[in-house]
Parts: sequence; structure tokens; C-alpha cells
Amino acid sequence: MKTLLNIIWLVLAGFWLALGYVAAGIICCVLIITIPFGIASFRIAGYALWPFGRTVVDKPTAGAWSTIGNVIWVIVAGIWLAIGHVLTAIPLFVSIIGIPLGIANLKMIPVSLLPLGKEIVPTDAPFAAYGR
Repeated sequence: MKTLLNIIWLVLAGFWLALGYVAAGIICCVLIITIPFGIASFRIAGYALWPFGRTVVDKPTAGAWSTIGNVIWVIVAGIWLAIGHVLTAIPLFVSIIGIPLGIANLKMIPVSLLPLGKEIVPTDAPFAAYGR
């Protein structure tokens, strides 16, 4: 079921959302100080392509720098990516088959706003990040 949802997601929303994250990542990699934001954006772009079967958990080693970075991220790219998720979720909710995809789209908004200090892991091992 996850594979089927991922394929439908890729066609209807994932490709376009991933392009937005890649564009944000390229823009962030232009300056040396924003390279961590670019790396986080590329990581989330992979998640935006194939989200079902994976989840986002907090990194246990994240500290104050990730909080400061998240504030900067919201200003630079986070708000625009979150708006993209909302605008993509609205047409998905119109169709019956798109309702689970719209819900998944709205669940991605927190990680699009605050990506630093988060880790993407398989859903069958959501506490794997804490084992390291």
C-alpha cells in the first residue's frame, strides 16, 4: 500500500514539491553560511518525493544552533515551502483518492518550517535515531 501511495504521490504532488526543495537548496548553497540549510533542503526533497513509509523524528543531539538556524530558515525558505504544501494539499482534498495525500502534505508542513534538528527514518524504526 505504501508503494502505491508513493507512486500516486509522486505524480500528483511529490515531483513539484521536491523541485521546490531542490530550488531552495541550491539557493541556500550559494552562500557558505547557509550550506547547512541547503543540505537540509536536499534531505527533505528526497522525503517529499517518497514520503510514505518514512517519518520525521527529533535528533537527540540537536542543540541551540539548530533552533537559531530554524528561525533563519523560516524567514529564508520555510514559509514559502509551507505555503507550497498548503496550496498542493487543497486540490488533493477535492478528490477522494487524494485525501490521504492531502493529509500527508499537511503533515510535512512542520518539517518544511523547522528542518534542522530533525531526522527522516523508516516508519518501522522511528526510534532508530536515538539508538546511535
